Amino acid sequence: MTPLGPGDPVRLGPYRLSGVLGEGGMGKVYVGQDAAGTLAAVKVLRPELAHDTDLAQRFVREAQAAQAVRSPGVAAVLGAWTEGGRPWIATEFLAGLTLDQAVDGFGPLDEAALRALAASLARTVADIHAAGFVHRDLKPQNIVLTASGPRIIDFGIARPEHGLTLTTTGQVPVTPGYGAPEQVLGQRVAPPADVFSLGAVFVYAATGRRAFDGGHVAAVQYAVVHGDPELAGLSPELTALVAPCLAKDAALRPTPAQIEQAMAPAKGTERHWRRGPLADAIKERERAAARLAQQGAVTASGQAPSPGRRRLLTGLAAAGAVVAATGGTGVWWLAGRGTGDDGARPPAKNDPFDIPPAARTPEQALEELGGRVSIGDPAPTLLWSLEDEADVYAPGLLPVRDVLVFAAGSGGIAAYDVRDGKRRWQAAGIRAQANFLSLSDRLVAAADEEGTLRTYVPSTGVAKWTCPAAEVQHLLAADDDAVYFLTRSKKLRSVGRSDAKVRWTASAPAAFKGQGAASAAAARGRLVIGTDEGGVVALDTRNGKVAWSHQGSRDAVVDTTVDGDKVFLSGTRLSARRLGDGKEIWQAGAENWKGEVQNWGPATVHAGSVYVGAGVYPRCLDARDGSEVWKGEWPANHGRPVLVQGSGAWYLRTVSEDMPGIEDKLMVSAVTVADGRIALHYDLPHAEQQSIAAGGNRVFAQSGGKVVALAVF
Repeated sequence: MTPLGPGDPVRLGPYRLSGVLGEGGMGKVYVGQDAAGTLAAVKVLRPELAHDTDLAQRFVREAQAAQAVRSPGVAAVLGAWTEGGRPWIATEFLAGLTLDQAVDGFGPLDEAALRALAASLARTVADIHAAGFVHRDLKPQNIVLTASGPRIIDFGIARPEHGLTLTTTGQVPVTPGYGAPEQVLGQRVAPPADVFSLGAVFVYAATGRRAFDGGHVAAVQYAVVHGDPELAGLSPELTALVAPCLAKDAALRPTPAQIEQAMAPAKGTERHWRRGPLADAIKERERAAARLAQQGAVTASGQAPSPGRRRLLTGLAAAGAVVAATGGTGVWWLAGRGTGDDGARPPAKNDPFDIPPAARTPEQALEELGGRVSIGDPAPTLLWSLEDEADVYAPGLLPVRDVLVFAAGSGGIAAYDVRDGKRRWQAAGIRAQANFLSLSDRLVAAADEEGTLRTYVPSTGVAKWTCPAAEVQHLLAADDDAVYFLTRSKKLRSVGRSDAKVRWTASAPAAFKGQGAASAAAARGRLVIGTDEGGVVALDTRNGKVAWSHQGSRDAVVDTTVDGDKVFLSGTRLSARRLGDGKEIWQAGAENWKGEVQNWGPATVHAGSVYVGAGVYPRCLDARDGSEVWKGEWPANHGRPVLVQGSGAWYLRTVSEDMPGIEDKLMVSAVTVADGRIALHYDLPHAEQQSIAAGGNRVFAQSGGKVVALAVF
């Protein structure tokens, strides 16, 4: 948000204006507040355009459409003035996250959450149609997730049923990939067009990818009219429900009422909007907006906002915390000269907190496994290979959407394109041994030789915010709010992601001092740290105070994995504990053929199962109770994860050759997730530094300075 400037009104109707939320060649959105302190997004045409008959008619039409729809699923219109002067519309603030922000920051929705979203949106679209309107621009940016559920915003191009699509020069195009074929072709548009858009929204929410995509707008629009939607990643059940929404023939699409009935979320599904990391982020934004409303209630004397109020406004806008119910910067009347492709006002140059959305993950096509189920069968397809590129003394591989980041042999860290292995960028001044982290896939965090915390855009390497006061010795973990690390003075410290300021510094617990951190995970208000001497410490991420701790066998390294409200701890035993208080839910042990206790490696949780190397062999356990589903037949290297990608569980194992002159080799092995049968393997030269990672239907492996990318089945 920017301050009011010369020529900006200070009041429109009952609303005193405090700043500009967005602007373009045709208008502005202001943040306003009435005498009762109610926040509003006030949308107004520029004065020089207020007498343009066509623009004024569109503005009146939007106000009428927004006011005519009576539904809890749309943003409420608080007031409007369309008669002469400067027309304006005031709508409520929605202090939540747009669907695209939520997916970028927290990942695609699971099936239960998607069903809840779909049923709610379908119900709201039915209300819009019942009022006699077609929204015509349903897309992730126009869906706001609030604590009470999803809300549809932006009636900027809504029109009565059977209205023509605006396609002539200077008028509104449909949003590529979301507008129905009839909209793309400029034909008359009826309610089924909104159903098509809903189907495209459902695909994006469930997979993080568009149903129709391409390298150019024309290619996307051609795919909408002539191509098949990309539905990979949807379950068969969801595919059967979503595919009809995307039918080319409008008559074949279901009605919103049929969608709502078919999605039929289970009882209690509304909890998806009240619990979990996404819900916590929404609640924090709503609390910030409430504080702003309380602090900034307009006085009868019309005093200017206080410095504290200005800080709240600026902080909310910088963090993307407040979404104007008018559609933010994506509505038609903000499109014009001086804006980006989406109509948004260009960010200030060199703003270290102007963080672009996470890049899309380019998915590799899955290969057919066929009948290959024995160790003697061919290896997986090698996609690319790098020789002597990796640092053999630094941490391993970090896939971040479209790049693979690892410590470069020539110094610092570097990012390589996951599709072809070509180097994208390198940060030579980074001390890779301090570890590096992904921040919601939007930034990579690392530390330099001086201990300064630095961040980079993963796809481009553009440097963003830094924190010289961090004094980083070893980066531990990150959540949506902060980065957590061990300082050079053996303190635990938190640095906020929104302002790069130290949130708290805490003395390391006695059980942790002097011990190395084996692994750490941060989620849902807890930072859980495992040590190399069997200890576990969970801190409250708000203040660094110990929430709970556990001391296991001092002979084992403890790895931590968080999934939902559980944390899985490995050591001499694998245990599942409640993340909040550390109470044990279950534990499992493993012994070798001699009856000796075997250590467990780091756990991977996928689709209700836990995949882990234990007792030498890879195993699959039921995440609910720890019961064993299957045990693999071929060993897995201790301390390395078993990763799920495609239909396989992938891991590293070393094959020792006892013959003179023949060296050991490192093998990337895959077993089927269904039954643990060996399927494929790939040979690498053996080295002490080994790492495996996975993403986008690819498996990445490092052995010494060599890095390879493999296709999966």
